[in-house]
Amino acid sequence: MPEGHTLHRLATHFDKTFGGGAVRATSPQGRFSDGAARIDGRVLVESEAHGKHLFLGFDSGEWLRVHLGLYGAWTFGDVDGERHLGAPRAPGAERLELERDPDGFVVAPTPVGAVRARLINTGGWADLRGPSACEVITTDDKHAVQNRLGPDPLRSDADPDRAWRVISRSRTTIAALLMRQDVIAGVGNIYRAESLFRAGIDPLTPGRELGRERWEILWEDLSGLLRDGVRDGYIITTRPEDRPDPDAHPVPRPDTLYVCYRTGDPCRVCSSPIASSELAGRTLYWCPGCQP
Repeated sequence: MPEGHTLHRLATHFDKTFGGGAVRATSPQGRFSDGAARIDGRVLVESEAHGKHLFLGFDSGEWLRVHLGLYGAWTFGDVDGERHLGAPRAPGAERLELERDPDGFVVAPTPVGAVRARLINTGGWADLRGPSACEVITTDDKHAVQNRLGPDPLRSDADPDRAWRVISRSRTTIAALLMRQDVIAGVGNIYRAESLFRAGIDPLTPGRELGRERWEILWEDLSGLLRDGVRDGYIITTRPEDRPDPDAHPVPRPDTLYVCYRTGDPCRVCSSPIASSELAGRTLYWCPGCQP
């Protein structure tokens, strides 16, 4: 499941490539036909992310809310070809000669697969496949969704004290609390495990035993890691001194993570075998040596 940095990159990308212009909306799959009709021909005026939710605001006052879930993905097409956001174009791919209709909108290729929603403007198109949520909502509905979410470290309105009030009273493990979107929005399995490792926190520590100082360090580090993810397009959590080739940043390599997906491998810091177990339906990774 994409983590919060990806949704903020998507919001920025939509602002850049679709913002300020009219958008044609369809549902090639047919499951979003009514919603597509409500925003078809409308101008995209605002793009916003909160945690793992993407909100696209139109001049009608309505919003397209998308939650990608485990399988959702956006694919974008323009003169440089068709590609996923953040993924490099395939080597040798050729630029496209785009056709446009009499109104100047791009004539996009025939959709491939189950495309829930397709957005087209004068510069390209965007296809959405496999989301867990795709709906057109009012501003009040949008605020209701956001009110159920915890603070997003990537947003300027994030209030870490709101998350701390929940954590400091909870017997639930900090590892489980970090995955609750009503506590902190946008943190997924990778950022959860990697931030706890970097802070030297035992993931099974109850929230109320964490301590305010350790929480503030954890929040600050999480915020920095997420900002790096927005900038780089990749999740890179290892510090330069813990990489064999620190100058290779930011190209993704096997040494960009400390504990995730490394069960049994030696810790990059203390050489203890990385441990893993199931927690709330997800695999939790940690280092018993560095996170006692």
